[in-house]
Amino acid sequence: MFRIRKIAIDTYPENTAFLLRSGNGYGVEQFKALRKIEVTADRSAILATLAITDDPGIVGQGEIGLGEQAFRRLGQPEGSLVSIAQAKPPVSLEAVRRKIGGDVLSDSEISAIISDIATYRYSPMEIGAFLVACAGFMTTQETLSLTKAMADVGNRLHWHSPLVVDKHCIGGIPGNRTSMIIVPIVAAHGLIMPKTSSRAITSPSGTADTMEVLANVDLSVERLRSIVASENAVLAWGGRVNLSPADDVLISVERPLRIDTFEQMVASILSKKIAAGSTHLVIDIPVGPTAKVRSQSEAVRLRKLFEYVAGKIGLMIDVVITDGSQPIGRGIGPVLEARDVMAVLRNDADAPGDLRERALMLAGRVLDFDPAVEGGRGYARALDLLASGKALAAMERLIEAQGRQAIVFNAGPFKHEVLASADGAVAAIDCHLMARIARLAGAPMDKGAGIDLLRKVGEQVRRGEPLYRIHAQSETGLGFARELAAGDPGYRIAP
Repeated sequence: MFRIRKIAIDTYPENTAFLLRSGNGYGVEQFKALRKIEVTADRSAILATLAITDDPGIVGQGEIGLGEQAFRRLGQPEGSLVSIAQAKPPVSLEAVRRKIGGDVLSDSEISAIISDIATYRYSPMEIGAFLVACAGFMTTQETLSLTKAMADVGNRLHWHSPLVVDKHCIGGIPGNRTSMIIVPIVAAHGLIMPKTSSRAITSPSGTADTMEVLANVDLSVERLRSIVASENAVLAWGGRVNLSPADDVLISVERPLRIDTFEQMVASILSKKIAAGSTHLVIDIPVGPTAKVRSQSEAVRLRKLFEYVAGKIGLMIDVVITDGSQPIGRGIGPVLEARDVMAVLRNDADAPGDLRERALMLAGRVLDFDPAVEGGRGYARALDLLASGKALAAMERLIEAQGRQAIVFNAGPFKHEVLASADGAVAAIDCHLMARIARLAGAPMDKGAGIDLLRKVGEQVRRGEPLYRIHAQSETGLGFARELAAGDPGYRIAP
């Protein structure tokens, strides 16, 4: 038996346990055999990756150290007694091996894999193998099975309303932070919109990352319910409320591998919406030469996949194909995107027009779900709620209800302007490259890192004038971003 010692080391998403190499009755070879262990307390158990230390300052004889994730998930107080045993490999790994070989998996096999991933029985390497195998080949039925399995693991929210709306963009367009404008518009109208979002996967910021600049997004289920009851809506991080928890584990591996296939995208998005209790959903699919979806034919294929899976799981869906030819708004990165969002909600004269119009159009589509709104009048209703200041008031109430951010985040102090190499008009902006530059600068982990766009497509520019400004929290981050921008600034100037 060992006594628990909490180790202040963040090992997300893995559970990690620490043991002293000597003095615990195990030999070195036994430690190697116990690469993954099962830690068992009176009423709970977890699987954890074992790390061996020679430093008694970290963990002593008769103690087992648990990293932050493992300690929280085991749910036992420090000093409690636990036992350890060698963990058996998950039986579902055999199905992953078959998938690598090109087999089609059954509903039960996919369900078993997702259950084991959600309970942290898989290592990142094993999760990566599953993701890569699915990226190579996945049927529509497997996508449906994956969606159902992910929705069935973890919490499900239920609301006392036949109409619970949501909106989601598939991503790929920097600065496209329309959800933070749509949610207060819809809340001001009176519909229920419990918006939960993941952290950014491959983008410089997600809705949760940007909202966190303004307010707390790490909300418990109880607090989330309370906020929705009082404000009709919420803008929260989905990982905290344990909605489709397997998705958050998968995302943590997808992010560094930059895997984001249509099938995994559909399963990820729709499983979260079903788990959040949504009944009606607007999906935004931007299409552009450097977006996630590059052609109209790809967009139609993705739309049909969304519609098929949504229909099978009982979700009413409206898929909107939009212009994804350039970034939306002026800011890329949490602080700069939050600035743009609040400018639109305040009806500032210099607020980004493209962000405002896209948000109004999508908010109108959401409001059109309301039977009380005359057909096609959703846009006009959204415009009235924004222009009157009611949407801004709803956003301010939401920020207060969630907990206004105590830290004032500002754009990163380390700056560099990328200049035009010729006279002419901006003919194109590479969305993918802009996102990469912003991420190298430190976004979204560094809230103030990102890009301030000073010119958009169609605008005139003279040689030597700035196209955009890179912000970073450190000289190192700025250096990485500058190096990539020097090789290709991401702007095409036409004479």
